[in-house]
Amino acid sequence: MENKIPRKITFGEAFFVIVFLVAALMSTLMLFGGDPHMPILATTIVAALVAIRAGFKWSDIEEGIVETIKMSMQAILILMIIGCIIGTWILAGIVPTMIYYGLKILSPGIFLVATCLICSIVSLATGSSWTTAGTVGIALLGVGGGLGIPLPIVAGAIISGAYFGDKMSPLSDTTNLAPAMAGANLFDHIKHMIYTTGPSLLIALVLYGVIGLRYAGKELDVVGINALLDTLGDQFTISPLLLIPPVLVIVMVILKVPAIPGLIGGTLLGGLFAALFQGAGMSAIIEAAHFGYVAETGVEAVDELLTRGGLHSMMWTISLILLAMSFGGTMEKTGMLNAIAEKILTFARSTGSLVTATILTCIFTNLTTGDQYLSIVVPGRMYKNIFAEKGLHPKNLSRCLEDSGTLTSPLVPWNTCGAFMQGALGIHPFAYLPYAFLNLINPFISIFYGFTGITMERLPEAEVQEN
Repeated sequence: MENKIPRKITFGEAFFVIVFLVAALMSTLMLFGGDPHMPILATTIVAALVAIRAGFKWSDIEEGIVETIKMSMQAILILMIIGCIIGTWILAGIVPTMIYYGLKILSPGIFLVATCLICSIVSLATGSSWTTAGTVGIALLGVGGGLGIPLPIVAGAIISGAYFGDKMSPLSDTTNLAPAMAGANLFDHIKHMIYTTGPSLLIALVLYGVIGLRYAGKELDVVGINALLDTLGDQFTISPLLLIPPVLVIVMVILKVPAIPGLIGGTLLGGLFAALFQGAGMSAIIEAAHFGYVAETGVEAVDELLTRGGLHSMMWTISLILLAMSFGGTMEKTGMLNAIAEKILTFARSTGSLVTATILTCIFTNLTTGDQYLSIVVPGRMYKNIFAEKGLHPKNLSRCLEDSGTLTSPLVPWNTCGAFMQGALGIHPFAYLPYAFLNLINPFISIFYGFTGITMERLPEAEVQEN
């Protein structure tokens, strides 16, 4: 018996799945107050049914789902370990110490600018936006809350800084992945990104500075800040020595210790410092690593800030990632993504429209597959030959992939990055989205360069003729 060859999925079928996804998400999130898990699961089922109707076997679809989930397994393991780090670092007094000194040093007027720059430096050094947000970011969130700055604005500054460093660091996985997909040199790629990411960061810093001025003129709630400081001082031993673990984690990453062993080392340091400085027993350390730290200080602001972390707290996020990967794997394996992308390509005649199509495809992939790696891999494969045919250097494509694929990923709640940021910071992506200025501005600058031709480097004539 001959195996039936599945026919090509049409644009109409793929578009129907996307419409169903949007309708399911909007109705569940806005009308019924539910989480995104069930609508994504339902859409995965619909996508699979459409594919089976086109002749695909369930075994092929399942293979695509499993392969895509495999791509996210490192991210899931890191997520679990970050949960353990947060719990043990709070128990150890590491996060409270960073908050304590931050409240003493930083003022509202410069806080947002300082937050963005601090996160940029840490992420540039580590190559990891997740590590930056899950450690330094949590402390800065506490400082911002103590200074009376709305937490979504603080989270936006953290995200902007963390993703600047993640995007520009040669240690970042996405920074290595994008040129690999486009066929560009790593350091040529990083240098080329300065033209879009540099101005984006400067504009973001100006905007954070302007917002900061609104709080600089207000009288500080000295009583409230002192209450926070006193409560932290009463509940924890505060010492500069407690800053050693985050410094060591950053050093380990700079020395190219693999992410998972390095973060496990950070968790062990958290447990050790919890025993040495806070007198915590093994039961308390295990409890904090597994279920997170529960603050019972009697001061509501401190309790809300410090009750977080633990491996268990990341299970909501991990289940969302697994479902999003299942949907993404179905879309990728059955050719639904390609069907939509081919339609977009019919409008990409000029350099500007090609850049715009690339940016929109990356954003679309982030929205529909829930994974920033796929938002780089899929468009990278699709547009590589087209950029070459138009005589454009591969580093133009690799820059576009990062300007949109990397930077828009934390703005999507069901994306691995958006889900992680919500789990680590406790702020919904839609709440911080309007204030993640670097992530919002960068794609528009990239499109502007595409239409004006600024910094759009072309291939040598000989290489164009070869293509």
